[in-house]
Amino acid sequence: MVTQAMMIDKTPLSFRHEYKHLISSSEDRLLSARLGRLFPRDSHAGPDGTYRVRSLYFDTPGNRALRQKLSGADSREKFRLRYYGDSPAFLRLEKKVRKNGLCAKRSARLTPEQCLLLLRGDTDFLLESQDALLIEFYSKLKGLLLSPRTVVSYEREAFIYPAGNVRITLDRKLCAGISWREFLTPGDREMPVDPGRTVLEVKYDAFLPDIVRMAVQIPGRATCSYSK
Repeated sequence: MVTQAMMIDKTPLSFRHEYKHLISSSEDRLLSARLGRLFPRDSHAGPDGTYRVRSLYFDTPGNRALRQKLSGADSREKFRLRYYGDSPAFLRLEKKVRKNGLCAKRSARLTPEQCLLLLRGDTDFLLESQDALLIEFYSKLKGLLLSPRTVVSYEREAFIYPAGNVRITLDRKLCAGISWREFLTPGDREMPVDPGRTVLEVKYDAFLPDIVRMAVQIPGRATCSYSK
């Protein structure tokens, strides 16, 4: 028997700072060259230093997560499925949490077969998984009527800096999928979003080293709230 207490993972979350900026293609090129001289790229990137990210976001019938995002609610959460490249072999369910201006994430592995079951509305395997996050997701699917809503994909170039556990990403070629039912079969049925624009994202733990702060500076750019 699964109780309400078992549905929520009580392990303390590790919160991080997370800032996003929407920049132009020329600013992107400048930053990419600068960051490439200073920091190593993500080891999982392809030969060109980038990889594709593909996500499927869930929301309530009343678009609760979206409305909280647009209103700037200080305490909110969202669930998504995510894999990298063209193959869903490594696929995860992720829960993103934002509280008091900081962000945290929990994740759990899913197989492509389990994902397909989920997209078909067969969710019993979540309850049987013994994984706290999957069980919580099951409770939110049933209690809040969460359902697949939006597919988002983009090309990512990521840089890392160990001091402060810093991760800097440049997300380009942002696209929205035509149908969430095609999440596992990426193709040409996607619509570009903000063509020619890049999302610069900086994440770090307790402090941001000066070398990173100076490296990502772009005159006239302010922090924005931009959700993918």
